[in-house]
Amino acid sequence: MIVGTGCKSCQTSSTIVIAEALWTTVQSRYGVLGCTSKWNIELYGDGARTHDDGNIPVDEMQHITQNQLSEQRVMFHRKGPSFLELANQWLSSTERGYDLLAPKFDYTPFRTPGSVLSVVAERLQRSAPISSLLDVCCGTGAALQWLRPLCCHRIVGIDISAGMLEVARSTTRCAPGDAHLEFVRANALDMPFGAEFDLAVCFGAFGHILPKDEPQLIRQIAGALKPGGRFVFVTSEMPPKLSKVYWFSRAFNAAMHLRNWVVKPPFIMYYLTFLLPEVQTLLEDGGFTVEVHQPFGRPLERLRLVIATREPHEELYK
Repeated sequence: MIVGTGCKSCQTSSTIVIAEALWTTVQSRYGVLGCTSKWNIELYGDGARTHDDGNIPVDEMQHITQNQLSEQRVMFHRKGPSFLELANQWLSSTERGYDLLAPKFDYTPFRTPGSVLSVVAERLQRSAPISSLLDVCCGTGAALQWLRPLCCHRIVGIDISAGMLEVARSTTRCAPGDAHLEFVRANALDMPFGAEFDLAVCFGAFGHILPKDEPQLIRQIAGALKPGGRFVFVTSEMPPKLSKVYWFSRAFNAAMHLRNWVVKPPFIMYYLTFLLPEVQTLLEDGGFTVEVHQPFGRPLERLRLVIATREPHEELYK
């Protein structure tokens, strides 16, 4: 639904202008084919994600003619969403948008890459087996495929999108490991769990949480963890203000703020969120002891692995 007054054609024109502005930033960010994975990696901690197999390999680009690009409007990967499909998602609510994108999500650069998840899994292997795990905003289950072998009892993936959960059920069905898999459709800001998990993880979803809601997210995760349970995620610090990453992120955020002013319901997706050192303060205020690690090599050296342990004081979470 478009909000505001005036004729329908004016409202439509405004929507087109915003879509074109976003498309311009996407083109400058990814290039026509979306093959610039380096930028995806640099932005990962701020909300963007990559997929190791999601970008079109260089040796395949020569087989795609300019006419084919014009006709198909290829975006990210030949099996991924077209520009028109992304625009349709963008003009929907966050929940509906991901329902639409779900069947092709794993062919976009927004899927958490194996190069990140493998490092996290290797670090968590040191404390395996893990009895119970909660994947907050699990999407299509990328993290669960890596972490299921480390769990011995129960794994729960929670997401607001029914479409993403449907894909997650399919992709994780044959994942190695014996832990029982459950999927719950719910809002991460209002999770239906008590203190029942030893580990909670969240990857690449913080751009869908508004800054004003970050303390509530932390409270919800703290409440879902057993005393002494851990919350593990990947983020980064603010990029330098003179960097291309910083200014692309600001431009993208401005386009999204404009979109959400003109179009209702909003689509919540922003970069430069849940960053260090601010998030460490939020976690400590929420009853966590925080460790920040730097286990990633190039080109992921900007990323930080955060392990926040819930302090064993029940009164903090009531």
